[in-house]
Amino acid sequence: MTRLSEYKTATQALHAGRDPDANHGVVNPPVYHCSTVIFKTVDELLDTRKDRASGAFVGFTYGREGTVTTRAFEDAVTLLEGGYRAVTTSCGLGAICASLTAFLSAGDHLLIVDSLYGPARDFCETFLRRFGVEITYYTPDIGAGIEALFQPNTKVVYLESPGSLTFEITDVPAITRLCRARGITTIMDNTWASPVCFKPLSHGVDVSINAATKYISGHSDLMLGIAVCTEDAFIPVKKTASASGYCAGPDDVYMALLGLRTLPLRMKQHQESALKVATWLQGRPEVARVMYPALPGDPSHALWTRDFTGASGLFGVVFNACTDTQFAAMLDHMELFRLGYSWGGYESLCVPTYPATLRSAKAWEAPGPSLRLHVGLEDTDDLIADLEKGFARLRAAA
Repeated sequence: MTRLSEYKTATQALHAGRDPDANHGVVNPPVYHCSTVIFKTVDELLDTRKDRASGAFVGFTYGREGTVTTRAFEDAVTLLEGGYRAVTTSCGLGAICASLTAFLSAGDHLLIVDSLYGPARDFCETFLRRFGVEITYYTPDIGAGIEALFQPNTKVVYLESPGSLTFEITDVPAITRLCRARGITTIMDNTWASPVCFKPLSHGVDVSINAATKYISGHSDLMLGIAVCTEDAFIPVKKTASASGYCAGPDDVYMALLGLRTLPLRMKQHQESALKVATWLQGRPEVARVMYPALPGDPSHALWTRDFTGASGLFGVVFNACTDTQFAAMLDHMELFRLGYSWGGYESLCVPTYPATLRSAKAWEAPGPSLRLHVGLEDTDDLIADLEKGFARLRAAA
């Protein structure tokens, strides 16, 4: 039988992590609700509990370490990302925190992109600095210029591409080549693209993180994170996640597996719809610029075209100058683009953003307020009509 690794992504997403023959012909793997696992002998308990050479858990020992359901999910996402093994956590931030702390100690230096996810920045500033980790932020367009920021104690470079809120693409291969040469671990948040549109490990990244809460799930009904690792990176991340108490509920894992099956189809539709909405927004007089790397003319479009195979439905919009009252008048009464955090589900969302509060390497400059849009799976004509009504409210509030 042809190995799954020889199939294309859409086929892998449908079949990875499933074994009907091992489950009485049932198509989906069962949900294991588990805290305790029973062993027949002391030798079996000790042999199953951990690999004596590495200390990593390899069998099923306790609910926190995962179950058959967890392993099915990890195997599926690992195949899509082209990794060695994966670690599941209770949310995307958990996967970020476990991965960073796996490779950092007091006195180490961390290089982290200035456009990263806000809660990840808070973790670095609130916890890592307090525990003696030095942190330097770099601009997302730095590319090979990052070498000038390396220090003798630089242990980790953290990437997010495109950047949170402002959607700049980073030259990932240029950075990872330099890091590999110096033995620096690279960690990347891949949630925007998902494993369908970008595969970080094939571009030299050591740990690829997805907030499965978002596109992998696709239905806004669970919290889940996963870190897909190279062989060298897996043991440190697994041991750190276990020791920190990061674990995922079996029902969330099962629902994420269901969402994974339609991920390639949904991502195609998200991109198609987002491009239509983003292009329409470019022609609005209220809009200064649209931040979406899949748009021709976007500053990051060339890098996106080179490295990515697709885009998601998430992008940013910078408005021309308007008052807070006008901005709120537009957003307060949206019917389809509802106000709400998160993204990646089937529904469209909007939320005002404040990039200037999350920048330190380079000041954020814009003529007016900014907005993050997630274009869901609704009809794009309806979404555009919703935005058009919003702009009418904005103008009326002047």
